[in-house]
Amino acid sequence: MATAYGPDTRDPQRSGAGSGETSPLKRLLPAALRAPFEGRTWREFTYLVLSLPISLVLFSFSIVLMSLGVGTLVTFLGVPILAGALALCRGFGALERARARALLGVDVAAPAPVRGATGGLMSWMGASLKSGTSWRHLVYSLLHLPWALVVFSLVVPLWTCGWVVVTYPLWHWALPSDLTRGGIQVYSDRNHTTSIDTPVDLVLSFAIGLVLLLVMSWVIRALAGVERALVRGLLGPSRLATRVSELESDRGVVVDTAAADLRRIERDLHDGAQARLVALAMDLGLAKEKLTADPEAAARMVDEAHGEVKIALQELRDLARGIHPAVLTDRGLDAALSAIASRCTVPVTVTVDLADRPAQAIEGIAYFTVSELLQNVSKHSAARSATVEVWRTGNRLMLQVTDDGRGGADPSTGSGLAGLTERLDAVDGVLAVDSPQGGPTRITAELPWRG
Repeated sequence: MATAYGPDTRDPQRSGAGSGETSPLKRLLPAALRAPFEGRTWREFTYLVLSLPISLVLFSFSIVLMSLGVGTLVTFLGVPILAGALALCRGFGALERARARALLGVDVAAPAPVRGATGGLMSWMGASLKSGTSWRHLVYSLLHLPWALVVFSLVVPLWTCGWVVVTYPLWHWALPSDLTRGGIQVYSDRNHTTSIDTPVDLVLSFAIGLVLLLVMSWVIRALAGVERALVRGLLGPSRLATRVSELESDRGVVVDTAAADLRRIERDLHDGAQARLVALAMDLGLAKEKLTADPEAAARMVDEAHGEVKIALQELRDLARGIHPAVLTDRGLDAALSAIASRCTVPVTVTVDLADRPAQAIEGIAYFTVSELLQNVSKHSAARSATVEVWRTGNRLMLQVTDDGRGGADPSTGSGLAGLTERLDAVDGVLAVDSPQGGPTRITAELPWRG
């Protein structure tokens, strides 16, 4: 597979690499001190404040409809009312996920819609009542109101008080004189007195307000973390549904990969060994015709056919090695990877530190992963040397291929690394690429042991 070792076109915002520019606030203040002034804190504060009125509406609708539905279950009306209440909860859940996405920065996937077995109204109502996701939305609507009430009562007064106290030195002069605390007595030309705060009082007010704001900023972030957990746990797809979706996707990748391998084998047989054997049969037929008339020419043709047989046998060996090498089955990864390294165009050092062998399927995936990575090193890296390291960490098999080439490998460009990532993901594996421009390139693969 070809791997793009060209310029790195990744978006620095998406890849986590910044542009090197930071805001003046970040340059002047550490994270602990700038929290009250960051947009994240204000967005989370807005989310917490809005939670109370929204949850109040959601709780009211849910409790009324559920009570009505349960109370009328003895009649035909109870079932549609309960199904409608659950559908309403799912609708509110969609709004809550959108609010969490906008203000908390958490993107929770929408659960699968409710579908009846037959597509009719009765089937849909039955599916709604049996849907665990719908009942989790109902639980969210019932639990969120008391939680939002506690959060609102804690956050709004203290956060507001903090800003009032910290800004008090800026507006204390606007208060009526009889509301200010006793301090320095100032006599006006009309012979009456007014009291103002001392500078010490103002500095103390600012310090107390700042401490309160700093503490509340992190309290707000902690409470927002609980909100994120509630949204993820109750308003998103269940873990079982997510896992089923992942397995379906992985199954599709495995099927596509197997089909691609079969097409590759068929193409190699048709264009390689099969074509060579057809030519060999024609040469032997011509040699047979010339055997009596021109024995010397027939001997030359037989000799050429003998060479073609050797080439065809080598191609068949290479094809069989590409399906599953015998050395891997007989002697394991150490010998098999050493054989791959010997065919690489650059010197490769192989280190395999395994006390025992992993599962046969995992061993085969590890072999072909290293094989493709070393092909990339040979074709695209312009490296002078490379290393292959294999070891075990807990229940995971670790592979690392490093080269001193020009770097710039990027799976996001749709290269061979992207296909390799999909293959590893199909067996719960991970591929990590560290390839800055100018090199070196370090690619680490992690596979389940399953041995």
